[in-house]
Amino acid sequence: MKKTLYLILLCFIQQTSYAQNCSVNFNYGIVIDPKNIRMLDQGMTYIQINQDQQLFVRGREITLSTAQQKQLEHYSIGIREQIPEIVSIAIEGVDIALKAVNKVISGLTGENSATHQKIQEKFEEIKWRIRARFNHSNQNYYLASQDLDDFDDLLSGEFEQEIEEIITESVGTILMAVGESILNSNKNDTLSNSEERVTTFDQKMKHIGKNLKIDVDSSITALESKAEQFCLSLVELNKVEAQLQQTIPELKNYNLIETQQY
Repeated sequence: MKKTLYLILLCFIQQTSYAQNCSVNFNYGIVIDPKNIRMLDQGMTYIQINQDQQLFVRGREITLSTAQQKQLEHYSIGIREQIPEIVSIAIEGVDIALKAVNKVISGLTGENSATHQKIQEKFEEIKWRIRARFNHSNQNYYLASQDLDDFDDLLSGEFEQEIEEIITESVGTILMAVGESILNSNKNDTLSNSEERVTTFDQKMKHIGKNLKIDVDSSITALESKAEQFCLSLVELNKVEAQLQQTIPELKNYNLIETQQY
């Protein structure tokens, strides 16, 4: 029974894999606010774009032609559009987890139960910390230089481990609640009736797991599609960056985005 419940709750982690056809590498940290974009390494700003049209390289303003300004604006807007998508994809991944766990918990202990609320609070805390990881506040973002291989790294490490710990804890809490319910309802029943109730519970869990897989699969498909589009958009943005480096010699040695499709 415990194994069945654990596998059902853990299924979304085993199934969730974001984009499968490319990886992305950011060679510099990126700071975005409504007026500026800065690319930095070890706290030093190498590239700064003001108002999407004014370019500074290592603190020196670069004179741009009208055509170069338009190209820089295209690039800058692309960065502003795509970096927030990283936060969105990560949060949606956690939401899939939350909905999966909620479906099982509400089905066994009832909605708004103490167990239900406790799990929701923990997931909300994780989502808040994911936002904090990217220093997300209104229109301000910070992304450290990093590799996003197949986008699995968005929830890898501590976040993935914490989600699994929440699931493991949920299993124990749910089983305690269900066990108490079975004991209370079986005080005057025979052992065989009690065994029948446990068997019925296992069957119920398998039924929940089947329905849960259908719901989770559709959510994962939508998220994979979003991550796929994000990856393709970055591939195109990388091409814009390459063109910008060709027309503005001062940018030649500063490659922010690297993408690889496979």
